[in-house]
Amino acid sequence: MAIFKGAGAAIVTPMLENGKVDYEGFDRLLEFQIEGGTDAIIVCGTTGEASTLTHEEHLDVIRHCVKTVAGRIPVVAGTGSNCTETAVYLSREAQEMGVDGLLLVSPYYNKATQNGLYAHFKTVADAVRLPILLYNVPGRTGCNIQPETVVRLCTEVENIVGVKEASGNISQIGRLAALADGRVDIYSGDDNQIVPIMALGGIGVISVLSNIAPRQTHEICQKFLDGDMQGSLREQLRAMELCGALFCEVNPIPVKWALARMGLIGGTLRMPLSQLEEANGKLLEKAMREYGLL
Repeated sequence: MAIFKGAGAAIVTPMLENGKVDYEGFDRLLEFQIEGGTDAIIVCGTTGEASTLTHEEHLDVIRHCVKTVAGRIPVVAGTGSNCTETAVYLSREAQEMGVDGLLLVSPYYNKATQNGLYAHFKTVADAVRLPILLYNVPGRTGCNIQPETVVRLCTEVENIVGVKEASGNISQIGRLAALADGRVDIYSGDDNQIVPIMALGGIGVISVLSNIAPRQTHEICQKFLDGDMQGSLREQLRAMELCGALFCEVNPIPVKWALARMGLIGGTLRMPLSQLEEANGKLLEKAMREYGLL
């Protein structure tokens, strides 16, 4: 059984001006997501700035998320690392906190071979009991998990069940779907490709857009799952300009700016991320107004 179907929010980690995690803002954002119909929370992923959190902060954010969500929807914790030992440690700790699943990014910078990727993911999976999603984002990691490797892992390792596909390569994702033959839960990792990937057999999205538009992102997925493909496509196309604006600078710079503009959290980022440039702020604000968020 899939960890979730539909729209999972790749949630940001709100920060105070002093750089500490803003847990009050985090609570507001989590409640906004749940009230908006989000199907799952994905915490401490790329959008959550996990790479700048200390291990203690990383685990505290996961713990707080599980406590606040309180079983209302699934919580999937990002526990990947370019160090296998660290990924095992974070994954075991998150399991003890009661998360519903794990998201494991491919080891960044190391640029492992496909056999190395297989060994890495299997080692982490063997250390826990939770269902695991792989996270393929070669633009960030410099490493592409090939379709054959994804299928092999989902076939041979019982608790590896799917993949967040953020390669942007529809041809590759189509090949994955063909090889998988229903054995891999495929989630879009790009908000502008939700419908195309669901048309290839995907079951949802792990979404940046959902941070600011949870109801609308959920509807794109739910309409498709309900068989209303034209309605889903209509909502996807309506969101395209906003999806583009959310990536006018590197994620999560724009989405944190947007959340601050909506009054949900402060817009503080951790270096080396910087504040959104003025021209891009105007672009994003225009897209938000046209989408009905302001």
